[in-house]
Amino acid sequence: MSGIPLGVLDLVPIASGSTATEALHRTIDLARQAETFGYARYWFAEHHLNPGVAGTSPAVVLALTASATTTIRIGSGAVQLGHRTALSTVEEFGLIDALHPGRLDLGLGRSAGRPPKPAPDAEPPFQGRTANGLLIPSRFSFAHLLGHPRVALQQRLLNLPGATPQDYAEQVSDVLALLRGEYRSPEGVEAHAVPGEGADVQVWVLGSSGGVSAETAGRNGLRFAANYHVSPASVLEAAEGYRAAFKPSDELDRPYLTVSADVVVAEDDDTARELATGYASWVRSIRTAEGAIPFPTPDEARALPWTDADRELVADRVDTQFVGSARTVADDLDRLQEATGADELLITTITHDHEDRVRSYRLLAEEWARRT
Repeated sequence: MSGIPLGVLDLVPIASGSTATEALHRTIDLARQAETFGYARYWFAEHHLNPGVAGTSPAVVLALTASATTTIRIGSGAVQLGHRTALSTVEEFGLIDALHPGRLDLGLGRSAGRPPKPAPDAEPPFQGRTANGLLIPSRFSFAHLLGHPRVALQQRLLNLPGATPQDYAEQVSDVLALLRGEYRSPEGVEAHAVPGEGADVQVWVLGSSGGVSAETAGRNGLRFAANYHVSPASVLEAAEGYRAAFKPSDELDRPYLTVSADVVVAEDDDTARELATGYASWVRSIRTAEGAIPFPTPDEARALPWTDADRELVADRVDTQFVGSARTVADDLDRLQEATGADELLITTITHDHEDRVRSYRLLAEEWARRT
């Protein structure tokens, strides 16, 4: 079902041989161009201690981008609530909304969460091809990262000593109450976030499974973003869990879902595959807790050593990246939308050269518009 809105998810990637300054300038340029291409929204992810990613603070980057664009919605995909407070989040977005009213998406995510354990009587998760051909790969386990020293270091640097993260569902409720001007402490004391209270923002929840995030979005009647590009094995579960938990709200009378996808588009399939060569090594650096490396050129990527264990480590992500001509990738996105019932799709594209990245988004937008 082509014709549904497309959005952009930007990590502000740093290419090999480049700098964070150049990455930020390129991001602002891409946002301007994405607006002219017809993309509906432009979101920034939050990542820390990654040499190849400059997107450490969605609020800061989207504030800069808001001043460089005029109509495209801008937001976070997502603010990681595990190491911040509801008040700081609402106040930051309230500041931006004060100057750019009606354009902000406040995407809320968890951090340092453990994947939910399946119920003892739960059916085995679906694996394989859906009826329309979408690949749902085998599940990837992050268990090897839970005790990794770099993961522990990141948590230590992001959290104040002795701090205990607030329950996620409770924190989302606090965000909503502060935005609505309805916050009361357990003792009945009012708190009013200024700026922030009454801000005209869309609140989204991002999640990779049918667990706490999907349930929280559904119970509060919020929009939900499911991450096919991060956890393709559980995207169907996430969409189903959200819909099952959904209760109508003043904001929405029915579930509203966007689904993310990793995409590289070029004039033909072979060229696109060449541009995507660095993706596997980039994913490997994340999944080994090295931290995302600066995105390599195809030649640099081919020169890196690989083992069978490396290939297994990244297989689910590589196999579910949509790479090819605009027609090829649009067909893949049609399958993703049909299989998940998504109301929108969120596109993330990383290539070494900025011009190739811009062209990828342009070619996809042109093909998508032809199918409307």
